Amino acid sequence: MPAITLRLCSRLLAAFLACLAIGAAAAGPPPPLSPAIATRVLDQTSAQRLLRNKGLTLQWIDWNTRGRATVSRPTAGRGAGLWTLRGSQADLRGPGRLVLDGTISEIGRDYFIFDGTIRIAETPDKGRLCEQTKSWRFAITQNRRFFRLREFEWCDGLTDYVDIYF
Repeated sequence: MPAITLRLCSRLLAAFLACLAIGAAAAGPPPPLSPAIATRVLDQTSAQRLLRNKGLTLQWIDWNTRGRATVSRPTAGRGAGLWTLRGSQADLRGPGRLVLDGTISEIGRDYFIFDGTIRIAETPDKGRLCEQTKSWRFAITQNRRFFRLREFEWCDGLTDYVDIYF
């Protein structure tokens, strides 16, 4: 193939790839998770553990002084059938905070799927802020008495243990 044709093909390919990149950037971020209409309850034991939970912890704040986790399951009105989870833990000696806010899309044997926001602020280091909104998996492992968030290093490389006790 003559050199001029190769250069022309290279330029056309580069222009095409640039157009693809511009189109992808213009499309913006992917759409948010489609919200569940109702929580799928596949296991009543795990569902009861969540409803009767005994609080939550983030290891940086305190293992022994639990925060509060409220699971509710509306039966009428807007959002009927879709369980919600709201919880928080505050450091009694400093500004550290853990906050969970969202819905539960599925409860299975020894796990549940939480669709919402997890926020960790000012712990273990001053100025640290980790916040994401997405689908999260919590599970019971090794016969423990809590559901543990299964993503440990989701923010900045530190291992965060978020546990909901039963």
